[in-house]
Amino acid sequence: MQHFSKQLRTRLLTLYLSAGLVMGWLPGCGSQDLEIADTVAESAVTATADATDVITFSQPEGPEESTVYVEPVDGISDDFYRGMDVSAVLALENSGVKYYNFDGEEQDVFMTLAQAGVNYIRLRVWNDPYDENGNGYGGGNNDVATAITLGQRATKYGMKVCIDFHYSDFWADPKKQFVPKAWEGMDIEEKSDALYNFTLENLTQILDAGVDVGMVQVGNEINNGMCGETDASNVRKLLASGSKAVRDAATASGKDILVAVHYTNIDDMKKLDTLLTGLQVKEIDYDIVGLSFYPYWHGTMDDLKNAIIHVRDTYGKKVYVAENAYCYTSEDGDGSANSINGTDDLAEGYSASVQGQANEVRDVCAAASEAGAEGIFYWEGTWIPVGPADADNSAIWEKYGSGWASSYAGGYDPKDAGQYYGGSSWDNQAMFDFTGHPLASLNIFKYLKYGATAPPAIDTIPEIVVSCTIGAEVKLPDTVSIIYNDRSEEQVPVTWDAEDIAAIDTENGGEFTVAGSLDEGTEVTAIVTVERINYVQNPGFEDADTSMWTVTYSGETNPTDYQVKAADAHSGEVAFHFWSGTSDMDFSIEQSFTDLEPGTYELSAFSQGGDLAADASMELYAVVDGKELTVPFMLTTYADWQNPTVSGIKVTDGSLTIGVRYQCNKNSWGTLDDVTLHRVGN
Repeated sequence: MQHFSKQLRTRLLTLYLSAGLVMGWLPGCGSQDLEIADTVAESAVTATADATDVITFSQPEGPEESTVYVEPVDGISDDFYRGMDVSAVLALENSGVKYYNFDGEEQDVFMTLAQAGVNYIRLRVWNDPYDENGNGYGGGNNDVATAITLGQRATKYGMKVCIDFHYSDFWADPKKQFVPKAWEGMDIEEKSDALYNFTLENLTQILDAGVDVGMVQVGNEINNGMCGETDASNVRKLLASGSKAVRDAATASGKDILVAVHYTNIDDMKKLDTLLTGLQVKEIDYDIVGLSFYPYWHGTMDDLKNAIIHVRDTYGKKVYVAENAYCYTSEDGDGSANSINGTDDLAEGYSASVQGQANEVRDVCAAASEAGAEGIFYWEGTWIPVGPADADNSAIWEKYGSGWASSYAGGYDPKDAGQYYGGSSWDNQAMFDFTGHPLASLNIFKYLKYGATAPPAIDTIPEIVVSCTIGAEVKLPDTVSIIYNDRSEEQVPVTWDAEDIAAIDTENGGEFTVAGSLDEGTEVTAIVTVERINYVQNPGFEDADTSMWTVTYSGETNPTDYQVKAADAHSGEVAFHFWSGTSDMDFSIEQSFTDLEPGTYELSAFSQGGDLAADASMELYAVVDGKELTVPFMLTTYADWQNPTVSGIKVTDGSLTIGVRYQCNKNSWGTLDDVTLHRVGN
């Protein structure tokens, strides 16, 4: 702890000296402070230039015209948290990212957020997100010095700040709660003291720097533990120490600061009740419960509303939505895979569009307000791409920590960051486009009370999917559903392309695309699937019974397993996973058949992975009548799914063996999923 404090003080001293040398400087602003009076006047804002130079912005007094339609939220309070987590901003700006206002002019992103109605900023804090050589772990390199810099900018524009102490040197969430390096080997008493001292010292420094802290999270998504502790009584001891430190810092500074505990997975309220009951029984001192809510993971708006009401009524605590986000596009801005694709993983009722994003945030705010919550925080709405999608941006991500993780984090988090480090997985859920210009959906925060009108426009056309079995007649719909920006829906006649229809092969099956057009010219497409039978048993490894698969490997250690991790699966939640560790590996996985109908078959599979040497080899194979048919392939990087296919497999006696073999170097990794075997002809 003593070593860490000295290191921290050195970084803070550097920060303060830099601030003193450049009077009035704000990262990303250039000479903007010299023009701020003009900017304020042009924006028709109410500015307060007192001793603290806090600048506030007037909000609408009625519905406004926009390019997104927003239904007002009845009864929403002016004090409702219209929050935004912007923890990665400084790392992005250091990487060369620029942010703009709604007029297309470069502007401090905090000013743009305040103009859009954001009134609260959330900032994560890691203890020491650097390796022994001072290289940052990435994800924003969010140490205390970064929180001070960003917190001062938020305070300048009249926004309160929530400090989110993870009590880890890198990401803390339900799957991992790593102890900070400086606290390794401590018993629970020592760790509690260290946590108290860390919280008190650093929160005091943040407050002394003039940051308007209104709330402090003691831990981040602590459903399954905190700071390396999984025992519930030990976690409560840590929470008590953190809470006391916040109370002591607040008293010393004369500020009223809420103490927050933060959980996720509202879809498992039984577990949350157990945790919150434990806090109640042991009389842990805190004020407010934060709940993460992402509709593509955690349920419906009614589920959110019910969870908030339950926590408020049962435990008598305030509640807020600590994290929420939604995609506005299915595109990837930096060539590093996104957490949400924006295609087959959308939440029901919300399109991957700017209007869809605005609708989702509006509905979360409405659910939270109606349930009596204090407000919401949108997570990392400013985390846009660093570098174009068709370039290798890894060097700049590594240097400035602007990707979700750098390779330097591998020593601290070897199984996740160490294997999958890269750029932003969130750029399609930001509220700025890939070039730093604010989306119309960002203004949702100032539209909540009175709403916004917009000219009628098509928001989305729900996916048109038609399926039939081999030999059946394909029937395409005469009309398609159109959803407009005000969420109204209409059935509109459609004309389908005759040549595309004629090309559908109902004898052999497959997937076909049919083009169509509406009367006013809008083009649509239908995906027609003539379903083939997949003869592979447990093709996606989702069933616990994997006895139909045979895995063989050289060496004493099996480098494979069936991994439950949706992010690494091509579909579903499970995939066949491999990681070589410190030695080379040579293994195969196969399945045999004895009763196939004679005919011609086609075999395919999906595989992804990385860190492979040039001499690594992979093969998809089929063994029939004593002959082996193979197709080689090579894995490139995370989420770049290869789809090798073996065609022309002639089965005569019903017998066939299929499989995939890998010969890989040490430290390589990957997954296999969705193996298919289709009969495609006689």
